[in-house]
Amino acid sequence: MTILSTRGLSKSFAGLKAVQGVDLNLPKGQIRALIGPNGAGKTTLVGLLCGRIAPTAGTVMFDGQDISNLPAHKRINLGIAYTFQVTSVFANLSVDENVALAARRRFSDAKVAGVVRDALEKVGLFDRADQNAGDLSYGHQRLLEIAMGLAQQPRLLILDEPTQGLAEAEVTDFKALVRDLAKTATVLLIEHNMSVVMELADQVTVLNFGQILAEGTPAEIHANQLVQAAYLGTG
Repeated sequence: MTILSTRGLSKSFAGLKAVQGVDLNLPKGQIRALIGPNGAGKTTLVGLLCGRIAPTAGTVMFDGQDISNLPAHKRINLGIAYTFQVTSVFANLSVDENVALAARRRFSDAKVAGVVRDALEKVGLFDRADQNAGDLSYGHQRLLEIAMGLAQQPRLLILDEPTQGLAEAEVTDFKALVRDLAKTATVLLIEHNMSVVMELADQVTVLNFGQILAEGTPAEIHANQLVQAAYLGTG
């Protein structure tokens, strides 16, 4: 069963074709990695999927429903959560309050406290619940953002460069976290850390110049000469 699919998805900015005719199929329960060189169109594609950017052409389907013209907040209500490439936590609010704000998008006040606790425990930040988000290290702010996504209990979780700024031990914990998340949600992972991609992803989609260059298992992508030339710098 496919949870997310696109057909002919395109976006142009003042004549620049950032995303061109992307056909993507994301099966339920999969960990899919989206990779590509800087400027390949990854962040634009994510914006199209989560509703922050309107497409120039093409369609986005979520669990059989055409969501091409739905705004971001309505896609959240359907079960799509995402984290940004640049942290977007509320620095002057506590860790707990940040996650509670996200949880209230989907749950009544009576359920929020339990949802927040579960999310913070999953990412290892429960002992920092009362700390101001702005006082966290950059890596912990990234984990807080993931907790905010988890608090919406999504069916699809889109993570944009989640390991950026994480220490090596935190990256190890993150990989375990994503494997756990994949038991209950589909994960789309936009990631530059190739060891994370190779260890975590069931399938990899490679974007280059706004188009899909290749798709396959991590091993297939690693061996693909077109990918090596465009992204890995070899071949």
